[in-house]
Amino acid sequence: MDPTLTLIGALMLVISILLSPLSSRLGMPVLLIFLAVGMLTGEDGPGGIHFDDFELAFLVGNLALAVILLDGGMRTRAETFRVGLRPALLLASLGVVITAGIAAVATHYLFGMDWIPSLLMGAIISSTDAAAVFSLLQGRGLHLNERVGATLEIESGSNDPMAIFLTLALLAIMTREESGLLGSLWLLVEQFGIGAVMGVLGGRLMVRLVNWVRLMPALYPLLVAAAGIALFSVTNMLSGSGFLAIYLAGVVLGNRSVRMMPLILQVHDGLAWLAQMSLFLILGLLVNPSQLMPLVGGALVLSLILILFARPLAVFATLWPFSFNRRELTFISWVGLRGAVPIVLALFPMMDGLPEAPLIFNIAFFVVLVSLVVQGSSLARIARWLKLEVPAPEEPYRRLPLDVPAAGDHELMLFPLRGERWSDPRPLSRITMPEHAAVAGVFRNRLCMAPRPETMVQQGDVLAVFALSDSLGDLGQTLSGRQPPRHLTERTFFGDFVLNGDALLGDVEQVYGIEFDELSPELSLADCFAKKAKGHPVVGDRVVLGPVTLVARATEADRVTKVGLKVEEGSAPGRF
Repeated sequence: MDPTLTLIGALMLVISILLSPLSSRLGMPVLLIFLAVGMLTGEDGPGGIHFDDFELAFLVGNLALAVILLDGGMRTRAETFRVGLRPALLLASLGVVITAGIAAVATHYLFGMDWIPSLLMGAIISSTDAAAVFSLLQGRGLHLNERVGATLEIESGSNDPMAIFLTLALLAIMTREESGLLGSLWLLVEQFGIGAVMGVLGGRLMVRLVNWVRLMPALYPLLVAAAGIALFSVTNMLSGSGFLAIYLAGVVLGNRSVRMMPLILQVHDGLAWLAQMSLFLILGLLVNPSQLMPLVGGALVLSLILILFARPLAVFATLWPFSFNRRELTFISWVGLRGAVPIVLALFPMMDGLPEAPLIFNIAFFVVLVSLVVQGSSLARIARWLKLEVPAPEEPYRRLPLDVPAAGDHELMLFPLRGERWSDPRPLSRITMPEHAAVAGVFRNRLCMAPRPETMVQQGDVLAVFALSDSLGDLGQTLSGRQPPRHLTERTFFGDFVLNGDALLGDVEQVYGIEFDELSPELSLADCFAKKAKGHPVVGDRVVLGPVTLVARATEADRVTKVGLKVEEGSAPGRF
């Protein structure tokens, strides 16, 4: 192997990592920086490297997307499927078809392609990209309400089979390998069915494997990565969707009791970043900016049609039966992020040697660029403008699994004490800890102090706590001192009063002097949310009753258990 190539590859990674902080400063997605570094290193850039190995790029793209989907699946809570599964699957199937059809019509008239190549172009750019969605949702400091976040995550992780099916079916027609309508439908069933079955079964097998074998701690994340890629490959060999399989395997793995799970997640976070960098760097190398310039006008119009018309129409057409409000539908429409998947799919016609392949590849690349710049750069601002953020739970600075049989599922968690709440010292005896949790030590000025009831703790200290992962929420609430933006503080967001979800409106009338003339006093606060959200309320949902706003503060299954009550300023209790 030429050492020059390894040097260039390593330097590209180093440069991309060093430039990544520019993402938050310039308000652009970090994936765009990786793509730009690849383009600058390529044939038309200062690097001048000629790279046209599409098969290698296809292999790297598939493996990188598999690693990214596995990591994203392990971070997806099973509870979110209760809220987002049905709408996400409809958007990931019918929504992709609607988007592909509109994009095909636009391609036909903008670029003068025949209908079949135009349909192929529409199929290639029809799906949203898991790498882009996971990166932007998890890396922007956004904590969206569960209904929106779950739908976006599940959709981006499960819409690839439909896009792949459409792409392969159209390629078969263009290469004179028609398999007929029944053959195409069977291909769709194989992609979804085999992918889903292999994902669930493979995930359960991975759980058993990780919990059965005794290894050095550092080997558990590598075992999960290797097993995931093996599952991805076997599923593809069986004509199923490897992408769907590895995403579902990650979901199964992340929602079971798995040995060394915090360490696995920590290492896979780094692996996912490495995969994203490698993927976008090599895709940047493939494209020549000089070939994009003649397409700028038409490709820009196509991109805007996707962003402003095709995606919103697909979202509103598929999600209207569910309990989304207009603000939520608008945001989901805006997060139709295109990323690596359209470019990887555009490699199929390149490898088949189709005459339209270079044009299709360059258009797909330009569409991805516009999507990352326009949609990716404005994601956080749009979410805040539409008021879809909810207060984020406090997470420990570090979680370390113990992997000792006697310790069970306990972990060592480090919580920094920060904010005005901890400006006045207080003894440990005044801190209420969850059941089965204990302070292991107090760190201050690089020294560790033994925890005693009279030990005073204050701002700047770090508490080491032994606790179960189930206690994270309670621990975060107890030890939190983070100062969120004013609109996300507990009082501003949820109101001054906290009520139980089973409290009756009649009780609220008596206690707060409020009368709800048009509502039965026997109706509970939880029932108000259930009617509004069609059985799937989430934290942050609101019910407006005159100058009073009820805000869902906590939920369990499909019922609101805690409610915040906000009274409009300047209004007096009374009849409304």
